[in-house]
Amino acid sequence: MEITRDELKRILRELIQEDLPVGHTPLGDRWIGGKMYLQPRDSNATPKEIPIEVFFHKIVMVRDRLRVMEQAINAHKKLTDEDKVNLQQYITKIYGSLTTFNVLFKDKSDHFVGESGKEK
Repeated sequence: MEITRDELKRILRELIQEDLPVGHTPLGDRWIGGKMYLQPRDSNATPKEIPIEVFFHKIVMVRDRLRVMEQAINAHKKLTDEDKVNLQQYITKIYGSLTTFNVLFKDKSDHFVGESGKEK
């Protein structure tokens, strides 16, 4: 049985709105108290300064929500095994795109892992 686009959108909306249990994911020691600077090309525009802890928290939330989405997909009763595999492949590619941020994590076990199963 295939899932419709509307059903998938509803599932994703529920996942995003759901309160996620967030465990403690430590930031790498060298980044604690650090700042991230975004400098626009236009010298008249104001640069943006963000505490790394705030940015890191958002990255961790993305990771946690992807994990919950994976669980929901795998447990979904209306999705076929083929649908589950196809959706899982998209999530794996998203993880691969996020491996750049692994430098921020203190523990390697918290890292994003992409398609190859190895960090990039």
